[in-house]
Amino acid sequence: MIEIIATAESIDQAKLLLTAGVDTLYIGEETFGLRLPASFSREEQKAIINFAHEAGKQVIVAVNGIMHPEKMKLIPEYLEFLKEAAPDKLMVGDPGVIFTLQQQKVEIPFIYDGETMVTSSRQINFWAKKGASGAVLAREVPFEEMTAMSENLQVPVEVLVYGASCIHQSKRPLLQNYYNYTQLGEDKSKERGLFLSEPKKEETHYSIYEDSHGTHIFADNDINMINELDKLYQYGYKTWKLDGIYAPGENFVEVAKLFVEAKAAIETGSWSEEQAQVWSKQIQVLHPENRGLDTGFFHLDPNEIK
Repeated sequence: MIEIIATAESIDQAKLLLTAGVDTLYIGEETFGLRLPASFSREEQKAIINFAHEAGKQVIVAVNGIMHPEKMKLIPEYLEFLKEAAPDKLMVGDPGVIFTLQQQKVEIPFIYDGETMVTSSRQINFWAKKGASGAVLAREVPFEEMTAMSENLQVPVEVLVYGASCIHQSKRPLLQNYYNYTQLGEDKSKERGLFLSEPKKEETHYSIYEDSHGTHIFADNDINMINELDKLYQYGYKTWKLDGIYAPGENFVEVAKLFVEAKAAIETGSWSEEQAQVWSKQIQVLHPENRGLDTGFFHLDPNEIK
C-alpha cells in the first residue's frame, strides 16, 4: 500500500493536506528536526497529532538533527513529551538519539534518516536490525541502483517524489562567517531567499540558509517524480515524500492532490503515461516560478556519479 508523506507549514495547511488525501503529516520543532517548513510549538504538535488521528491519518515527528552536546542534553525531556503526545513515528538520524529512545523505553517506531549515508540495502538493513521500522533513501541514489537494492530491503524505504533536495549541510555557521568577513548584516533565515551561484554560471541557483543546525544548501532544481511513480511502485518503493520547504501555501496542497490522484491510479490499475504528463504540467504551473524541476539523480548512470 502506498503511503504519501507531506510536510506541513501550519495547522491550517496540515488540515488541508489531510483533506486532500495525504496519509501522513511530517512535522517537528527546529531545535531537533532538520529543514522543516515551520517549527511547531509543543501545543501545536499535540493538536496536529490529535486531529490527524481523528481523521484516521498518521504523524511523523522529526528528531533527525545531528545532536551536538548542547542539544543532546535536551533530548530526554523532548522524548518524554513525545511519549505523551504519541505521534505514530519518529524520524531519527543520530545514533545517540536512538540509544536514548531505547534507554527511556519510548515505544514509538523510528525511521532511520542518515541523509547521504543511506545508499545501500546493507546500510538500511543494519538499522532495521537495530530497531528501525523504515529508512530514508539518500536522494543521490539512481534508479538503476534502487532496482538492485529493492530485492534485499527488509523495511519500507522513503523516496523524495516532490520538493527541494538538500545537497550539503555543515554544522559551521558559513553564512555568519561570510557576513563577519564582509562586514554585512544580512538575514540568514530561509525566508530571506538567499542562494549561491557557481563562478561563470549565473543560471545556477543553490538555495542556502542558516539555523541552529548550521548551514543548509539545496540542489539547483527541485524534484518532480510524478512521471516515475509507476516504476517506483513496481520495485516496491511505496513510501513517497512531498517536501514543501520551498513550495509554500495552497499550491503545495494542490500538488499533493495530484500525487494522491496518481496513487489512486496506480492502485486501481488505471495509471497511464499520458495522464502522468498532464499531472506533470499541472505541477509545473503550481511550482514556485523561481525554482526549476527535474528528476535529480534518478536517470543517471551510477558509473557517472563521482
